[in-house]
Amino acid sequence: MTDMARHLKGYRLTTAEILYGLPDFPAILQTYIWQGMDQPPHFPVLGKFLRFWERELDGRLHSVRVASAKLVRPAAFRWVRGNLTLH
Repeated sequence: MTDMARHLKGYRLTTAEILYGLPDFPAILQTYIWQGMDQPPHFPVLGKFLRFWERELDGRLHSVRVASAKLVRPAAFRWVRGNLTLH
C-alpha cells in the first residue's frame, strides 16, 4: 500500500517515545524512538510492535508516549517584516 493510500485510510505519521529498563540494571531507564504510519486512536501497528517487544526482548517496558500528526494539511504562512542577508 502506498503512503497516499494509507493516508486516505486514516493513517498518520506516528512517533512513540518508549522508556524501558535495562535487562541487567532495571532501575536505569533507556529511551527508544519508534516512528511509522499508524491509525489513531487505537494505533494497531504500534500495538503490534509493543507486543513483539514484550514477547521477544529483555528490556521491560516502563512507559510509552505517543504523538501523531497528519501529513497532508493546509500550509501555515507567516508574514516576514524584514529580510537579512549574510555573506
